[in-house]
Amino acid sequence: GKLLKELGLSAPPHGEARTREEALAVARRIGYPLVVRPSYVLGGRAMAIVFDDDHLLSYMAHAVEAAPEHPILIDRFLDDAFEFDVDALSDGKSTWIGGIQEHIEKAGIHSGDSFSVLPAWKVTPEKFLEMAEATRRLAGALGVKGLVNIQFATQGGVLYVLEVNPRASRTVPFVSKAIGVPMARAAALLAAGRTLD
Repeated sequence: GKLLKELGLSAPPHGEARTREEALAVARRIGYPLVVRPSYVLGGRAMAIVFDDDHLLSYMAHAVEAAPEHPILIDRFLDDAFEFDVDALSDGKSTWIGGIQEHIEKAGIHSGDSFSVLPAWKVTPEKFLEMAEATRRLAGALGVKGLVNIQFATQGGVLYVLEVNPRASRTVPFVSKAIGVPMARAAALLAAGRTLD
């Protein structure tokens, strides 16, 4: 959150909870609907969208019982939003955008379960440039040397950063084939010390 603020970027309101009381407090602060998920799973497993206190408390009862030592991550669900995946290469200073894909489904479907198109088709040129610039700023601030995948969402004209993965993502082979650039090979060379130039 601190890095995003320093870079002038936004994330959906979020919090975490270990108890039912903490979860209700987060819900009061950020509002429904919410995306809730355990902090220790990958690939969207056990993720749910909750719309009220009863649903949240039911989710918390099962999640806390399953792993009481781990917090539950709670994010504001961006209703009626569109999601984008950006795959890029960076050498720690310069960043090259390989592709910006748009998810066919509205935001909320895990990227591993969604369909996407390249190039993004339902985005303004201004928002496209905003995503590219945000990708460059984030990759530079994180000192990425290789691949970076960033998931964005737009809602009501606002760009949100959902997730930053300073690594390869499942979309890299698709983007590489679509644009005719072997991004994984280039990433390996960048990680070994080569520059984009």
